[in-house]
Amino acid sequence: MTLILALLLDAALGEPRWLWSRLPHPAVVMGRAVGWLDRRLNVGPSRRIRGLVAVALLVAGAIALGLIIGQLGVVAEIITLAILLAQRSLCEHVGEVATALRQSTQAGRGAVAQIVSRDCAEMSVAQVARSAIESAAENLSDGVIAPIFWFVVAGVPGLLVYKVINTADSMIGYRNDRYEAFGKAAARLDDVLNLIPARLTALMIAVLSGQLGAWPAIVADARKHRSPNAGWPEAAMARALDIALAGPRSYDGKMRDLAWVNGAARRDIGPDDIEASVAMLWKVWGLVLILGIVIAFWQALL
Repeated sequence: MTLILALLLDAALGEPRWLWSRLPHPAVVMGRAVGWLDRRLNVGPSRRIRGLVAVALLVAGAIALGLIIGQLGVVAEIITLAILLAQRSLCEHVGEVATALRQSTQAGRGAVAQIVSRDCAEMSVAQVARSAIESAAENLSDGVIAPIFWFVVAGVPGLLVYKVINTADSMIGYRNDRYEAFGKAAARLDDVLNLIPARLTALMIAVLSGQLGAWPAIVADARKHRSPNAGWPEAAMARALDIALAGPRSYDGKMRDLAWVNGAARRDIGPDDIEASVAMLWKVWGLVLILGIVIAFWQALL
């Protein structure tokens, strides 16, 4: 029942600006903790060991806080899970790209720049659309399915451990001079924590879109991705919408010739395809809700 109510609460309220304009969002607090550890530990020699210590401290803190929240009762658990889910906010942010793209290509570029890290200034309509859809698929796994999975597996402590490690990976999990060693532990643990959720997300998309028969092709495309996990929901979404995703894109002024996902499919995509991806996000949400209701009903009968 906790999961059901949290899903409904997040869908109804999303990220209320009146609240988070007055209080720091938990994700912001997690980011500050990661930043504090980065400033104090990411110096001198043995940075890989120091990064491991930072991850251990983050995990220990998340578990401790999760146990405290668990003692506060089911209402606290519902609120915590609802706050750390990103279903409605994800759908809103991706949907805004479609709305902006209908106004102009430039407006679409500005909107998609809010949700992706690649260079957006010279994007075509199709590139804007691909970027938004890829972000939708990846963040469905990272921001919705993975938090739910770890909450079901390990309660609020599991949820908080996942979120703080995912936050750490987004901040220090880069392969550059500053973070190659220090961020390695966070990046590897994030990969492990997303291993099952990414594949579950892909499976649900494939089932809901009637593309389960294309699973071998989805697996093959997923393995082409530079990330061990992000390619799974992207490959499933590409098959679900019958479009090509990924392909060449620019980061920091440098073009990267990345592999296409479902490359033989349609590449001339636009706002309608973005909205179709948002509809798929809600279908997956609905499936999770139904599964939650079925499980709760089954438990009530036992």
